[in-house]
Amino acid sequence: MNELLRYFQRELPAINNFLDAEADQLNGLVRDVAKHIIGSGGKRIRPMLTLLFARAMGYKEDDYHAIACSLELLHSATLLHDDYLDDAELRRGKAASHLVFGRTETILAGDALLALANEMGARYGNARLSWLLARGIMETAVGEIEEIEFSKNPSLDRKRYMEIIIGKTAKLIECACRCGAALAGATPEQEDAAGEYGLNLGIAFQLVDDALDYASPTSETGKPEGGDLKEGKVTLPLILLMEDGDEAGAEVLLEGLKDCSLTGDQCEAILSQVKEGRYSEKTRDEAAAYVEKAKACLDAFTPGDEVTVLKQAADFVLTRTK
Repeated sequence: MNELLRYFQRELPAINNFLDAEADQLNGLVRDVAKHIIGSGGKRIRPMLTLLFARAMGYKEDDYHAIACSLELLHSATLLHDDYLDDAELRRGKAASHLVFGRTETILAGDALLALANEMGARYGNARLSWLLARGIMETAVGEIEEIEFSKNPSLDRKRYMEIIIGKTAKLIECACRCGAALAGATPEQEDAAGEYGLNLGIAFQLVDDALDYASPTSETGKPEGGDLKEGKVTLPLILLMEDGDEAGAEVLLEGLKDCSLTGDQCEAILSQVKEGRYSEKTRDEAAAYVEKAKACLDAFTPGDEVTVLKQAADFVLTRTK
């Protein structure tokens, strides 16, 4: 992981400075909200992936920050809206934006970040980049909509669960990778290889995220332990638990999730069952298969520093603890 660490340490200061400078240009009503979510941390994996794929294909220009950072702004906008919809209390260990600045300001800030991201992508005069960003926004929104619909009528539907995580997480990571390739003038085949890497990496990322929700304390993740359960979300650790249990118990649990009637004691009991059954670890095992698929996509690119870092990034997604 040494190359990955060095690469991030070298590139992150400029990425963070660019994000801060763009947020400073926003209207005062939403500026502080935007800076709150941007400054709350985050791995910056999306802008880094854009940069890595551009350079892996030989891109030498230093004008990549606008398109790379647009992906981080899209992600930040979805977090603002998602936390509002979920009534979340914490994000990355800090109070959620809607609790600090108000609901109206938070929604408007999310809208402003979406608009700013599109404007940043349009600076290149590259129609493909603008199309990719627009498509990434649409697919992410569809994933969020499907998750809300699923929560209204939860079930043991693995296929539906996978469609949701692909939409709400993996597609934006795929978009970041495709944008890097498109910036470098990739062929359709090269862009598809970058996109497949991102899609599989994104699936693995969300699977690990869902596992962490049941396995890592708030001090590690910055989010309440078992938050998905309390919000009525059906994720893979819970699906695995119900698959191994009896049908009647699964129906009771699904009903409790549907009408948000699970008590604190019931939630604690479910958390214990997930831990005892090692369902978080089993979810990571599923993620490992997608990590390997992502790494296989890199065979389409000339070996070099960036390809090495991309392989290490895939391994990091699997082993992360927050």
